[in-house]
Amino acid sequence: MPHDLIWHKVLDNKNELSEGRVMTVEAGHTQICLTHFGGVYTALTNKCPHQGGPLGEGSIENGLLRCPWHGWDFNPCGGDSDGFDDGLKTYEIKIEGDEVYVGIESEPEHHDTLSDIMAETMVNWGVNRVFGMVGHSNLGLADALRRQEEKGRLKFIGIRHEGAASFAASAYGKLTGKPAACFAIAGPGSTNMFTGLWDAKVDRAPILALTGQVATQVVGTGNFQEVDLVRAFQTVAEFNHRVEHKSKHAELMSLAIKHALLKRDVSHLTFPDEVQVIPADETDKPQTPKQRITSLQIAPPQESLDAALNLLKESTKPAIVVGHGARFHMEPIIQLAEQLNCPVMTTFKGKGLIPDQHELGCGVLGRSGTPIASYFMNEADLLLVIGASFSNHTGITPKKPTIQIDFDPLALSKFHAIDVAVYGEISRTVGLILEKAQALKASKTNQRPAIADRWAIWRAEKSKRLQEDRGKGVSSMAVFDALTRFAPSNAVMCVDVGNNAYSFGRYFESTAQSFLMSGYLGSIGFALPAAMGAWAAVGDKRPIIAVAGDGGLCQYLAEITTLVHYEMPVKVLVLNNNELGKITKEQRAGGWDKWATDLVNPDFASYAKSCGAYGDRVTHKEELDSAIQAFLKHPGPALLEIATDVKLI
Repeated sequence: MPHDLIWHKVLDNKNELSEGRVMTVEAGHTQICLTHFGGVYTALTNKCPHQGGPLGEGSIENGLLRCPWHGWDFNPCGGDSDGFDDGLKTYEIKIEGDEVYVGIESEPEHHDTLSDIMAETMVNWGVNRVFGMVGHSNLGLADALRRQEEKGRLKFIGIRHEGAASFAASAYGKLTGKPAACFAIAGPGSTNMFTGLWDAKVDRAPILALTGQVATQVVGTGNFQEVDLVRAFQTVAEFNHRVEHKSKHAELMSLAIKHALLKRDVSHLTFPDEVQVIPADETDKPQTPKQRITSLQIAPPQESLDAALNLLKESTKPAIVVGHGARFHMEPIIQLAEQLNCPVMTTFKGKGLIPDQHELGCGVLGRSGTPIASYFMNEADLLLVIGASFSNHTGITPKKPTIQIDFDPLALSKFHAIDVAVYGEISRTVGLILEKAQALKASKTNQRPAIADRWAIWRAEKSKRLQEDRGKGVSSMAVFDALTRFAPSNAVMCVDVGNNAYSFGRYFESTAQSFLMSGYLGSIGFALPAAMGAWAAVGDKRPIIAVAGDGGLCQYLAEITTLVHYEMPVKVLVLNNNELGKITKEQRAGGWDKWATDLVNPDFASYAKSCGAYGDRVTHKEELDSAIQAFLKHPGPALLEIATDVKLI
């Protein structure tokens, strides 16, 4: 018996394995097929030598151990194969009392694989949050991610559906401006991520997709779960490559992340199964971003800056419109507005970039907006549009003289000619305009009193709507009035699509909250996985609230268990009207009959409780205040279901 064996207890009681039976046990990292036949216990390799079938899931028939995959027979006490040269390796075994031990040679120290090199490079670049699902075609890369997590350099969040992984990573990118990774197996796991990747792409959020792939030797043969992922991701990924045996592996990961950061887009790397475990050699070294990213603080061309200054100087009642692209640059923008005494309104994606309580804030412009914002757009003699894309949803008028500032030259004058298009980094450009603020402000009308007047009119209107009650559920106005009063001012708020989103944009008055939504893709189901992404970004430093309708929440309802598993203190507010209310509204507006929009829902509060979260339900307006306060104060994951009136939006 070898002296360097390490003995692993595999059974507490030998009687757990009956005579004539087999089972799989683990000895360290080695799986063993343990057999009991003829009064003898034997430890064999668990892998059939033909296709790796798990012999511990087989059976003993007519005195022979039969592979469960293709029926090949072996001696259960010795492993030979009736004279063939494909017998099974056996391991030393000993029984002490009733305990069964298997002796395994000491494992060699781990040698870095190509996956280790790429995972360490990824973390070095700051990509340290991964959402995904571990599976058979990504296990080598998963093991490299596990090692990074054990070192405290990475947080892996296992989800219940890969679509939730990509939505969570998209939300993380929208909130932080930095990429997170989503992670899936070959075939269906990877294709499940498409919607969230498209959400990130169209909303200009950096994201990294990592996918497993079938082994290179079987590509093209119609192998199980084989999908050509490079071709499949071609439409969504700006950077899109298969990792090869001889790739420059660290450089490939560096370029993937660099593209995601600089292009604010999707990068995708797919890893064939066998490539993931190739040992790295002495030339394979992890990379860092040191001296690999240039400063982006570019100034605009002087000609366009001068033209913008001239238009601003001539105007008396300018208005500023900010979009999601301005989210990291609001301090100088608000300073400029204060110098010019002009109103600031946002796109829906930019909701909250200026608080509604600020004396120059006018709320959201467009379909999800307030009459305050539309009033001041129409009254302005000049629009200064910053980091916005002129979508139909926002409805920025092309009839006013306009200055547009953006970091992306393709976004400038995208849909129609702009009087002055200014290409430059937003903070730098606004800072240069601020330097001339004294000369610009002399001709400006102080619009603060008019803004206060319009808010008074709108709040009076909201008070009237707050009294509406048809006896068929709580009005959305009442829900968001209560949420305005009780939501923490520093919360991250993730909103779904549908009538709940329109009402949220219109009625919720922001303070210092951050808002995340599926903007241009408008994908239902965004709110809950987005809240997981927000939690991965801010942890317990900021409260996180997801606002969803019943249709949207059901898309990824199982992720409530993810909240519980990782103890995410996310608060999920669901407006339940048992209907796809926005679709019904569109059917009727188009002259069609209402059809196929009624929903059968679970008791969401009871469902949350069954998952281990807090759950409560509101059916009358009088219950709202106390229920929302208790819901928000709960220390862990919580869901509040509110029965709402589909017509009171």
